[in-house]
Amino acid sequence: MAAPERVNDTEITEFLLMGFAGQPKIRMTLAAIMTIVYLVSILGNGLIVLVVITDPRLHNPMYFFLCNLSIIDICLSTSSFPQSIVNCLVERPVMSFGRCYTQMFAAVYLGSTECFLLAVMAYDRYVAISKPLHYMIVMNWRICVLLSVASLTAAFLLVTVPAVANPVHFCGHNEVDHFACEVTALMKLVCSDMAVGQLTMYFTSTFTVLFPFSFILFSYLRIITAILSIHSAGGRLKVFSTCGSHLTVVVVFYGISIFGYVKPQSKDSQDTNKVLYVINAGVVPMLNPLIYTLRNQEVKQALKRLREKKL
Repeated sequence: MAAPERVNDTEITEFLLMGFAGQPKIRMTLAAIMTIVYLVSILGNGLIVLVVITDPRLHNPMYFFLCNLSIIDICLSTSSFPQSIVNCLVERPVMSFGRCYTQMFAAVYLGSTECFLLAVMAYDRYVAISKPLHYMIVMNWRICVLLSVASLTAAFLLVTVPAVANPVHFCGHNEVDHFACEVTALMKLVCSDMAVGQLTMYFTSTFTVLFPFSFILFSYLRIITAILSIHSAGGRLKVFSTCGSHLTVVVVFYGISIFGYVKPQSKDSQDTNKVLYVINAGVVPMLNPLIYTLRNQEVKQALKRLREKKL
């Protein structure tokens, strides 16, 4: 893990987040946008968790994993957005070393967990479509819990082990060109040799993004093969519609992640990273429940039953 570094008798104990210093209109606009996105994200994902827990008809593996996804999205948005909104309201926002690093670690860990969880959800859809008669046997509750825990554990190991094995050190410069403690922005302040660190980061991001994404592609190839074996066009459409929401979420999430964190970082990419941060930490978690609500009839009906029960 990184630790404060003493250089010329100056110990870095805090970071100045100067992403939009001297641009109050941009900061206020961004704070307003992030506040709306955050509230919608918490409300949407909270409703998904509530309806899955309270509606017995949704007590199956598919919605168990959807509930997990919503919880991760709530944690991801909460770990990043409230502090980022506060930072945008201040001309020279300051965060302590420990608090800043905790925010960065939480965002990377939760984002990595979501990568693996989406791969697990793809496997769940593959089993449901290719082996419908054995679905509840293969995807029993013990397996579902193990797969969920495995996603959390794999992400934790991939985030912490490289950080412990190759700790980085910061010199006297502590101004971060961002309004949040985002990993690519912080790494630009590292004064130790980053040759190994950059290689490790690239390997880790590739493994946590591209490996699950490749598994998802493989799963959907098998799903398409299974669907094509169905003779009825209506039957094929009905079966594939059960994957529509998950596939949409995968395209949005992985498209942004691959573009933002797997591609090589250039000197001019920081402004792009600021936009990607807002999209990754807020917009994507906000879109996930909207996608599942708009495209999934079972979730719509469950929300309707919940509303009628409250009335």
